Amino acid sequence: MELSPMHLLLILIIVVILFGGRRIPELMRGLGTGIKEFKQGMRDEPNTTPPPQPPVSPTTPPYEEKK
Repeated sequence: MELSPMHLLLILIIVVILFGGRRIPELMRGLGTGIKEFKQGMRDEPNTTPPPQPPVSPTTPPYEEKK
């Protein structure tokens, strides 16, 4: 199903009726701020991969506890 220009106009009219003309810019500003913060959080995410472990030599004896 495709959205024709008439569908979009009808959706816009319903949004204006529900929220009022003054409230729509506030809603869009909040949505834009949320998207910006989400993108910033995705960029600043720390590297979650563990550091590489040193290889274990097969000739090294296993650790033994002293009694």
